[in-house]
Amino acid sequence: MGTYILMSTLTATGGQTLHANPDRINAVNEEIGEFGCTVLAQYATLGRFDFVTIIEAPDAATVAHLAVGLGSRGTVKIETMPAIERSEFLERLHSPRNLGKGDEPKV
Repeated sequence: MGTYILMSTLTATGGQTLHANPDRINAVNEEIGEFGCTVLAQYATLGRFDFVTIIEAPDAATVAHLAVGLGSRGTVKIETMPAIERSEFLERLHSPRNLGKGDEPKV
């Protein structure tokens, strides 16, 4: 299972739907579960995105399928990205397979 970040922007229709039915957020999270994904955290945000949702999913193809499915309704646009845990990232940086490791910066 991998961790993915979904950054969502509501369309005008999506905003109207959410305003009329605030519990729609919970229903969408249940639908995310039907794709075999788990919502780990979710935040309403200010700025470019209306929501940031952190999920755990079996693979990138599942997340792509989920994003297309949710976006096909015309109520939300979703930008997704995989997330790498800090410990895993540091482990990779400390590995001997690291391009440029030990090289002086070129000016």
